[in-house]
Amino acid sequence: MKFKIKNEELAREIVGDSKSFPKYVTQIINIANRISQGTRPKVVGQLSELIKECHKNNFEEWKEWYLSKHPHAIDEASKKIAEMVDKLKKAIELIDDNMVKDWVEDLVLGKTFVGLRFQEAILKKVAKLKNAAYRLAKPAEESKGIDGFIGKIAVSIKPETYKTMDVLSEEIAAKIIFYKKTKAGLFVDASALFE
Repeated sequence: MKFKIKNEELAREIVGDSKSFPKYVTQIINIANRISQGTRPKVVGQLSELIKECHKNNFEEWKEWYLSKHPHAIDEASKKIAEMVDKLKKAIELIDDNMVKDWVEDLVLGKTFVGLRFQEAILKKVAKLKNAAYRLAKPAEESKGIDGFIGKIAVSIKPETYKTMDVLSEEIAAKIIFYKKTKAGLFVDASALFE
């Protein structure tokens, strides 16, 4: 038998009643957390290791154990995130219809053009280094997260920051080439194709 357990149900089974939030609030807090780095290990500890270190079997015992080891972590993380939420509120107040239009034009016309052109430049350069042909992905391939092919190898070209984007849950069936824009150009990490 196959079945699915929704995240809300999973949390309820393990933690008990979980907190609920108004629509869009968790997405905003997530963005503020990502920018402020409020729940990074230096603030709240390396949670994956702490869970292993704590030999408690239920949520209440874990919570008590964690708070005894890191008594200020929740407050410190909350403060960092709340400060960023305040900054985001101020930024949101600046947004009007014209700014949204300018942003859309910049994304759709400017960044997309530059992005697609430098994707091709990266594909071309890596193909040359591998002594192989390249091609850009077709629309059906793009919908699967593939940006192109080097020889017969599907590749996806992502910014280096993609590695830290915990909000993304996509799985890409391709080798990933990472890049970082610098003032001098692009720094490209194509290690996955040379392993």
